[in-house]
Amino acid sequence: MSTYLITGSNRGIGLELCKQIYARGDEVIATCRKASIELKNLGVRVVEEVDISSEASITSLRNKLSGVKLDCLIHNAGIYEFNSIEDLDQKSIIRQFVVNALSPLFMTKSLKSLLKKSSRIGFVTSRMGSIGDNSSGSSYGYRMSKVALSMAAKSLSRDLLKDEIYVAILHPGLVSTRMTGFTKNGISTKESVNGLLKRIDSLNKNNTGTFWHANGEILPW
Repeated sequence: MSTYLITGSNRGIGLELCKQIYARGDEVIATCRKASIELKNLGVRVVEEVDISSEASITSLRNKLSGVKLDCLIHNAGIYEFNSIEDLDQKSIIRQFVVNALSPLFMTKSLKSLLKKSSRIGFVTSRMGSIGDNSSGSSYGYRMSKVALSMAAKSLSRDLLKDEIYVAILHPGLVSTRMTGFTKNGISTKESVNGLLKRIDSLNKNNTGTFWHANGEILPW
């Protein structure tokens, strides 16, 4: 049995990750700011009041996990705020950078002592952070923060290789969740998470640092 820690677990992709991982018999530590009823009823270990952008909050989480060894850390928590060229908001862009890019990096550093040989880390980024795939523009804060997250994860894949800890950089697909306004063009969280877990499960020293679509396609930077 493996132990997974998932951020942003109260709804959407995070909740579905908890469901599927728990259903296959692994241990789940679900972190969030405030747990949904569905998460509380799932049967996994829930740690509330976890703000990934707060150093004190992450230190408190690490202390609560004393003695725990993680097989996998999945950084799923993130925010999306729309910024067009006509309506740029510096505070919004900085907020997205802090939550989407800086917080997962610093959280990884803080929890590194809980990882072990052959542990895996999944960073849920976005195809919107692909420079080569940007054909529609706009969404400045979100796009820029996800590019930064992917670069941080790529560097971690190199720095952690000596410890035999492997990193996946993951686009979940266009998923029908609250973040996307439950778009009718999106796939289900179930389909997305099924693909995400396949990518994480296949991680090794040869493919660490790869930027994957949940469906297995390797995406351009």
